[in-house]
Amino acid sequence: MARASSAISASGVRCASSGSGNLAELVAQLSAGLGPGPFQHIVAYFSTDYDAEALVAALASAFPDVPVSGCSTAGAITPGGMLDDGVLLIAFPVAGFAVHSGIVEDVSEFGVERATDLARRLKSRIVPEEAVRRKPAFAIMLVDGTSQTEETIVAAVHWAIEHVPLIGGSAGDGLTFRGAVVVHEGRVLTDAAVLLLIETDIPFRVFKTQNFEPTPIKLVVTAADTERRIVKELNAEPAAREYASAIGLLPDDLGPFSFASYPLVVKVGGNYYCRSIRKMNEDGSLSFFCAIDEGLVFTVARPQDMLRSTEEALDAIGDEIGGIDLVIGFDCVLRRLDAENRQIRHQMEDLYQRYGVVGFHTYGEQFNAMHLNQTLTGIAFGKRASQTR
Repeated sequence: MARASSAISASGVRCASSGSGNLAELVAQLSAGLGPGPFQHIVAYFSTDYDAEALVAALASAFPDVPVSGCSTAGAITPGGMLDDGVLLIAFPVAGFAVHSGIVEDVSEFGVERATDLARRLKSRIVPEEAVRRKPAFAIMLVDGTSQTEETIVAAVHWAIEHVPLIGGSAGDGLTFRGAVVVHEGRVLTDAAVLLLIETDIPFRVFKTQNFEPTPIKLVVTAADTERRIVKELNAEPAAREYASAIGLLPDDLGPFSFASYPLVVKVGGNYYCRSIRKMNEDGSLSFFCAIDEGLVFTVARPQDMLRSTEEALDAIGDEIGGIDLVIGFDCVLRRLDAENRQIRHQMEDLYQRYGVVGFHTYGEQFNAMHLNQTLTGIAFGKRASQTR
């Protein structure tokens, strides 16, 4: 039997995962892990080893009349640890939650307009006309991480939902970068985004945490293909060669682990944010996970203690909400690679299990109006009953 795991939170949210390569066995393990329900909405995170259409059809058969949303990933964070190849389901119960969802298609061409319209429609469902106090709500967005549209989509949605906090992640396909998919109510789509607006009486906080510090080394983008997020030159030199020189490596030594260990950051409003490198191209240019532009000034950064910074962030959130019951997280795949490179993957798994973190490894993270890299963003649910707001 392939490794399977499950968990039930105090709020009633249930999680189940399986790494089985046999579809029938996979769905049986997931169904047993979630239990009988009833469920209002299921979110599915899955590796691209599975045929997405077949997987979605099997889930629809196993959970009739339950909407399923989700996306492909670069790995899952499950109750049993990190799962490189497998499926994680997060099931919201009927009691205590109200889930409103929709899909934005053709995000690379019509994303801003369609995302704004969808966000407004969903928001209208949580703001009734009658003068009653609505439940607190948050938004989750899952967007095709190979569409290269996250910045504009996140900004449009955040603007439309205003005060509703937003978190999410960019769908991936392992580390192949050939094509990710999102799922919504039986449909499997590329170049699309799923938006969930979720009301709940459970206390919650959205958060982000990162673990790097800037160095004095600066790299200026002097030539770029901004539409494709490709940097051709840094400091008027071939990009890969200049970056490798800055971190003390040869260009041939560059790869996902070096990109994870030596992130590039930009300063915005007094704070530093990662603009992570996706891959080195054959012509010596560098492809990025985030939007870039000529004239942008990168600072080479070095990671700090990931275990300590993550634990401190989760402890602080727990203090605010009376202890953490469950965290739905969006963790950059480069954080996982950095943890593996520094041989602390198992310690990170233990930390995530201790705080009830589940979610997936992303091609980028969403936090309110921003698209980020090399961070952990998430929604943490508290253990105590929600107070009237």
